[in-house]
Amino acid sequence: MPSPRLSVVIPTYKRADTLTRCLEHLALQTCVKEIEVIVVSDGHDEKTTRLFQSQQWPFPVRFFEVEKSHQGVARNEGVKHARGEVVLFIGDDILLAPDACSRHLTAHRGHSSGPIAVLGYTQWDPRVGITPVMRWLERTGWQFKYPSIACYGHGLIPVGVQHRYTYTSHVSVPLAIVKAHLFRTDVHLYGWEDVEWGMRLRDAGVRLYYEPHARALHEHRITLEESLQRMEVLGESVHRLAKLVPDFDRRPRGLKLLLYRIAALFPTMAGRHRRAFLSGLDTGKLKANN
Repeated sequence: MPSPRLSVVIPTYKRADTLTRCLEHLALQTCVKEIEVIVVSDGHDEKTTRLFQSQQWPFPVRFFEVEKSHQGVARNEGVKHARGEVVLFIGDDILLAPDACSRHLTAHRGHSSGPIAVLGYTQWDPRVGITPVMRWLERTGWQFKYPSIACYGHGLIPVGVQHRYTYTSHVSVPLAIVKAHLFRTDVHLYGWEDVEWGMRLRDAGVRLYYEPHARALHEHRITLEESLQRMEVLGESVHRLAKLVPDFDRRPRGLKLLLYRIAALFPTMAGRHRRAFLSGLDTGKLKANN
């Protein structure tokens, strides 16, 4: 069997039904004969395991489990088994358009001036019911900040900010590069690990190319309460990661931190999220001092 051109690596945990829909969209890819799929369960889940005992797919698919840890560990395990020229990282709730994989491969093929990572475009799946907070997260960039890079479509994102957009829910990288720059294994809270990874890619001379026509839907519904909980975790994790990576630039400091504290005083969507983020930041500081 010839080696695939694209290895799709999917970390998952206890979302077998969602993962099934993700795989069904991969089965519709125009370049389906050129891909392989590697699914890594971040912890054991019987329903997910059964999915690969009974289901047949039009591409080679391999399933692995790692001890419950973090998505970065699961991605590293997937990379270890990848055979394609390019690795495409997606989430288990990402539903790719039929030509998305093909567009990733074409972007890599067409760029000869140096190594690139390719970012695809992701938007909420309207079938889940888009809540007001989901619209706010998209508009402000707390989820996906695509509006701010619209002008760089089919081109390179400026090197000074590209690390902020290495969304591991939909990004592809040559296998040799990702093997040399694996994800950290000492980060256990959700959030920011893809930004730190993007910083190391940037420092290695890998540019980020934005391909807006490689489209996908994000099949995930978020309520306001869930979003505020997520924001607390982001606050705590940004403190921890800044401790590990001194030049990490996503933790608010100085004037930016002051503006966060002022915004947190208001009962608006932004104010409530800033308040939750600051609460998580304070939790991170407290735990670090104990």
